[in-house]
Amino acid sequence: MSNTDRAAIEQTIQTYFDGLYEGNADKIASVFHESSALTWDQDGKISILPRDAWLKLLRERPSAQSKGLARDDAILMLDQSGPTTAFVKVKCQIPPRYFHDYLNLIKSDGRWVIVQKIYAVEVRQ
Repeated sequence: MSNTDRAAIEQTIQTYFDGLYEGNADKIASVFHESSALTWDQDGKISILPRDAWLKLLRERPSAQSKGLARDDAILMLDQSGPTTAFVKVKCQIPPRYFHDYLNLIKSDGRWVIVQKIYAVEVRQ
């Protein structure tokens, strides 16, 4: 992995973290491909939410930042398997929900974009 690619991937993920915390759907849209979706397990069933439906939800809810919630996000693992593909495992939170996200990225037109997000969430009281 080149230092340039690593830095670009990390910047994509930082924009994602900032967008989540700030509730800024435009920031998130800038790093998620328009065909991307979120996938998770809900009560033993796979649920899929297209990116634009997720962005609509983000625009309608108060942000973690506006609520003064603690921020704790980090890249836990970054693996670039080729010149145009990467996988990043991250943690983030919107208390009382704590997330582990598995983000698949593709380098398209010279920039890294998230093409799929699979996540697990833990709710703590």
